[in-house]
Amino acid sequence: MSDTTPAPVDDTAAFEDTTDVDDHGTVPHDEVRDETSFALFEGDEGRLDEPQRRAFVALLRHTYVSARTHADEWRAVLDAEAQLRSRLNDLFLELHVDRDREVAWKRQARSESQRRAFPTLLRDVPYTREETIVLVWLRMRLRADTRPGPDQVVVDRSEILGHVAGFLPAGSTDRTRDEARVASAVDRLVRARILLRTTDPDRFRVASVVEVLLPLERLLELDTWLRTATSDGGEVVDGAAPGLQAEPTDTDDEGEPAA
Repeated sequence: MSDTTPAPVDDTAAFEDTTDVDDHGTVPHDEVRDETSFALFEGDEGRLDEPQRRAFVALLRHTYVSARTHADEWRAVLDAEAQLRSRLNDLFLELHVDRDREVAWKRQARSESQRRAFPTLLRDVPYTREETIVLVWLRMRLRADTRPGPDQVVVDRSEILGHVAGFLPAGSTDRTRDEARVASAVDRLVRARILLRTTDPDRFRVASVVEVLLPLERLLELDTWLRTATSDGGEVVDGAAPGLQAEPTDTDDEGEPAA
């Protein structure tokens, strides 16, 4: 009869661990390698790879990121939406992504507490009277345009000036001041890439993203408010637009000339 008793096993020889340990049995810190790290420089402990980091920076710097304005960054947003949302949330910011219109943008998160607001890295500067008027007009122009494709509507500086003039107080006689305010409004909307430069410095393409930043219900509300204020003989006050969240003044660079 054969012996079926298991052979003795040497537990100490089950495997060989070549990891160095100190006198206390712990692995030295510099020997630990985090496989989830995407180090790009010495001491880098980031958890995003380079394309994701570039998308993160673009979201912070610019009013929006789109497939048209930032193709590489837009792809990174799609690939790492959850990670980027988490990083923005850490800064008290919200990420909004419209996949149909291929645009992503940030918003300041609002605290539900009435006692303590969230700190912010952005300077929230309300739209001026002229900027509000121009935004509503641009949104109306986009709504009326039926041509396919993004950024098809082109406007002239003179058209913008003429439209804003219809909302000025009846007693306004300082044309130089009024034109300077409109020029300032145009410059801000160019920096925000709502107006896109062309080869002609006085002609701009209207970015389709304004449809996202100024949805229809808010457009109608603002249009009614502007017309009521004008018909009553009052002057539209800077930053007083109902329901229109001010765009953050960030470090967005100048828009590139469009073809």
